[in-house]
Amino acid sequence: MKLPDGPRLMSPLQILQLVIDPPKYLENCADKYGDRFTLRVLGNNSPPVVFFSHPQAIEAIFAGSEGLCPADQLELGRITHVFEPLTGPQSLIAKDGSEHQRLRQLLMPPLHGKQLPRYGEAIANIADSVSENWSVGDCISIRKYTARMSLQTILQVVLGLGPGYLMNQLQQTLETYLEWVNSPLNSLQFFWPALQKDLGAASPWGKFLRQRQQIDDLIYTAIGDRRREATGEDVLSLLISARDENGEGMSDQELRDQIITLLLLGYDTTASATAWVFYWIHKFPYIRDQLVAELQTLGSDSDPAEAVQLPYLTAVCREALRLHPIALISQPRVVRESVTIGGDRFQPGTVLVPCIHLAHRRSQTYPEPEKFRPERFLERRFSPYEYFPFGGGSRSCIGMALSLFEIKIIVASCPQPLPIFL
Repeated sequence: MKLPDGPRLMSPLQILQLVIDPPKYLENCADKYGDRFTLRVLGNNSPPVVFFSHPQAIEAIFAGSEGLCPADQLELGRITHVFEPLTGPQSLIAKDGSEHQRLRQLLMPPLHGKQLPRYGEAIANIADSVSENWSVGDCISIRKYTARMSLQTILQVVLGLGPGYLMNQLQQTLETYLEWVNSPLNSLQFFWPALQKDLGAASPWGKFLRQRQQIDDLIYTAIGDRRREATGEDVLSLLISARDENGEGMSDQELRDQIITLLLLGYDTTASATAWVFYWIHKFPYIRDQLVAELQTLGSDSDPAEAVQLPYLTAVCREALRLHPIALISQPRVVRESVTIGGDRFQPGTVLVPCIHLAHRRSQTYPEPEKFRPERFLERRFSPYEYFPFGGGSRSCIGMALSLFEIKIIVASCPQPLPIFL
């Protein structure tokens, strides 16, 4: 089997470059090797990892090739062992087949559809509270504020917490924990198990384990509180009451793993995406003016959820997510039976990675791809293999609808005109 070309560097050096500056490394590889290339980023003796950015190749991965269902050819959860110390073994992203389908069916209703408008007022109130002291001419660090809005949304809308000890402790502990997890140097430990040694509270892995235990204790307390109350419209309460086709609900361990997954995948990503929307609005006055004019069509007493339907606001958010998706890649797939994609035959064990970052920057799909132009989303509809900021196929981000809903309401709820962002 001849794999697509790729760098000849040793695996540790490839991992290092990918961790230090992922977008630049991926872009350099695409410039040199094209729409598909092979990296060795899982260790010297690990399977090859092939990155794809062509829509037809991505369709084959998401929807299946040669007329077969992707589940017949690809294993979807196996590669996520890297994240197990973070999310836990019962997380949705760690499951395959019927187990994955069961969890997804339990998680979907509280995070999609008719349930979302019920969260609108709470998210709008959070945005109003966090931005209440903004003034025109002020210089503010927008990322700090969107992070606060995102975390408050998770604590109130997802966990159902109100002001008090548990909310304060979770907020303080999560901010420190997530900052540590997102550090490039610390994230190397998840790729190299040899570094995962608990040498005491001062050691990197020891610090991680103790922080994780603090978070777990607080989350289990929240789960216990919600179980005793047995009512509520927050996501956790709805998950506790959810039942599968056999009438069974989720265990505390399953709930903990889903909640921590939503925290890890929904906090920093949504905060960053929202910050980028504000950045582009601030950078181009004509975009800001058009957006403000559209927002003014809503009445002063309108339901916050009405903003979600506004076409230009939607286009601005989609274009921001094109350039700054919630992740650089969609969830990797592991070949379980030989599969042909674009004329190349891939053998079992090969890891296939749909690359969101590169697919969103293909000039053939998006003319002038580095230019921020919301109008492109008003002019045409892009396929789910050309535009997939939350991943795609059966492994698309379970929190996609809530995240986009949150971003739009925050942007619509914050003061207009805006202060100066840093």
